[in-house]
Amino acid sequence: MTHDSLNIIRHEHRALSAMLRSIMLLLHGHRRYGTLPDFDALQAMLFYVDEFPEKLHHPKESRLLFPKLRGRSVQTDAVLDQLDRDHAHGERAIRELEHALLGFRTMSGTVQCEMRRDKFEQLMRHYADFYLAHMRVEETEILPLAESVLDAGEWAELDAAFLTNRDPLAGHEADEAYKPLFRMIVGALQDHGNVGSVLEAFAGAALPVYPPNR
Repeated sequence: MTHDSLNIIRHEHRALSAMLRSIMLLLHGHRRYGTLPDFDALQAMLFYVDEFPEKLHHPKESRLLFPKLRGRSVQTDAVLDQLDRDHAHGERAIRELEHALLGFRTMSGTVQCEMRRDKFEQLMRHYADFYLAHMRVEETEILPLAESVLDAGEWAELDAAFLTNRDPLAGHEADEAYKPLFRMIVGALQDHGNVGSVLEAFAGAALPVYPPNR
């Protein structure tokens, strides 16, 4: 039996994975050619990560899913404790990333440019590796456990909560206020060759398509 919440969690994982990998591809391309990245697009991408995965996806896992799985074994509780710590760390790490990007952008016309680039790329690489490993644990250990032990009432509660998520990179139409943000992200990816198709492949859904600004 499939559950809406599990489908949404997995789809949002693919979207976050795609975004993180796409950011790293963009940074690698600009470093390779010695050019500066589109800072507005990078800021928009980090804002997406903060606004959707960090503020909507991860808190619901910690508040709603994980408590339903606790107390079943010492090993499971230890994994859940680490995942909760990961979520708390992620909230702090995204702030550090946003500050490092601001520093890179502000100092890009000075002798500090390459030092600031190095710092931002190092933090971004660590953040991406960290969350890809985190999601792998959820996908291989926690979600299969949930499928095997939760009852119909628990799934109904989880489904109702996760169905309110409206992540545009996980197959939903963007709210009007977010459309300029996603237009910028999609445009930046499509401007860099096959990066847009990478995002589409990882997210498992077509990229959002928006009419041009009038």
